[in-house]
Amino acid sequence: MLPEPHKYAVCAPADTPIKNFYKGIYDEVFIFYHPFIKPISIGYDLFEPETYPGKNEIIEKCQMVTWNQFLTISEIESYRHLDIGLRTRIMGLKKEYANEVISKKIQDTCEKHQLIAPMEGFFPEFLMNKVLLSIKHEGHDWIWSGDEFCTERKLEYIDDLINDNEALRNQHLNLFTHNNEVLLTTHWDSHFSLLCSDKDTIKKIVKFAGLEGFFCDEKTDIYWSLRNTSFN
Repeated sequence: MLPEPHKYAVCAPADTPIKNFYKGIYDEVFIFYHPFIKPISIGYDLFEPETYPGKNEIIEKCQMVTWNQFLTISEIESYRHLDIGLRTRIMGLKKEYANEVISKKIQDTCEKHQLIAPMEGFFPEFLMNKVLLSIKHEGHDWIWSGDEFCTERKLEYIDDLINDNEALRNQHLNLFTHNNEVLLTTHWDSHFSLLCSDKDTIKKIVKFAGLEGFFCDEKTDIYWSLRNTSFN
């Protein structure tokens, strides 16, 4: 059996409160939503597994559509409902939690406005360069890249990750600074990522990168949208 993974290098499991999992390592956790993509000077039909554009190509040739903007054009009621609808689209929920009506609204809205829905388990292309640059501004030139359970890891120069069009393509990827000050991770079946650090550092990164989301409370878990919560 594999040893337990280092908590500073992996995503919190779905069956425990997120802050409790990282207790003693990270003070705060911020959930940020993965935006939708609107192709501008690139073909809509290229967004298939075989031809999916690279990170910097998306940044240069597409427009970002936030969850808030998507709620407005789709008339979906809340972030919670949008998260449930996205999970339903990928058959990521049990039948009693799924919502096919919202799932169809997402599909219809994407088709009508030529939008690409975020993919589950991947860091969002539109945001990662700014997030990495903000981490660099915090004094980190290097960052570790690890697989899902961090059985393998590689030290990466942050500028290389920013400049590389094909960087961050792997699902189940974790990024963490050398002395564990910051962790970026995403759950394999979710359309958002976790930013873990102290509150001041998170606030700086959120402001610089323009992240849309919320701070976890003591009860927030990966399936926060299914709970009775104030995050609407």
